[in-house]
Amino acid sequence: MKTINSKTVLFVTGNFVSHLGWTAWQKYFEEQGYTTLAPAWLFKEGTAAELRQKYPDQNIASLRLSQVVDYFENIIKTLPEKPIIVGHSMGGLITQLLVQRGLAEAAVAIHSVPPQGVITTKFSFFKATWGPLGFFTSPNKTFLMSFPQWQYAFTNGMPLEEQQKAYDENVIPESKRISRDGLSSAAKIDFKKAHAPLLFVAGSTDNVMPASLNYSNYKKYKNEQSITDFKEFEGNNHFVLGLSNWKNTADYILNWLANKN
Repeated sequence: MKTINSKTVLFVTGNFVSHLGWTAWQKYFEEQGYTTLAPAWLFKEGTAAELRQKYPDQNIASLRLSQVVDYFENIIKTLPEKPIIVGHSMGGLITQLLVQRGLAEAAVAIHSVPPQGVITTKFSFFKATWGPLGFFTSPNKTFLMSFPQWQYAFTNGMPLEEQQKAYDENVIPESKRISRDGLSSAAKIDFKKAHAPLLFVAGSTDNVMPASLNYSNYKKYKNEQSITDFKEFEGNNHFVLGLSNWKNTADYILNWLANKN
């Protein structure tokens, strides 16, 4: 069994949201003895409110998936050890791509965007992703999720006041090119390649990245010498990082890491 010795955790944010959504997670993991970092993507330093004031932002609009993956690779290369990489949504896909590059000691993909070729026929997926992909609109202008889109894609099932608070604190402009690149060869994974221990986490009420899609992603990995695990949480939507029960997810991840030692 693979022993996980790293005590460094790199949290990778998804698109549409601020990296500050990891703040509570960082504190919690640090209380368990880990060193953590959750860097903003390129051009995304600042609070959600500050970034929304810059909308439309041409620098963010220009971002490509490979550029962001390279950015995180360069961060990893400055660290004293290979980190445990924990990514959410598009950050989950970035995590998978970093694992493929051999840059992780272990990794967790939370409600992950799937790699190229992993698909679903669920209507909720197409409804939630159509706006962010921005087909028939210019990629030179950033996409800013509306509140109704946020309610459907991220915070479905939550009280209105909590949905609004989550929107105000998290939503930022995003590159349409990044979302489209998730369908391209930039998002290709070699599923037969040996890899670091990798856990997929899904939620039963996630509209934008359904649990069944995450399970399909998990099942694609075929290397018998590598550890790949899957866990679905009942009732969790895509705003899993900020739900009132987020520690349940964090504790499962911490226990998974400990049990690989």
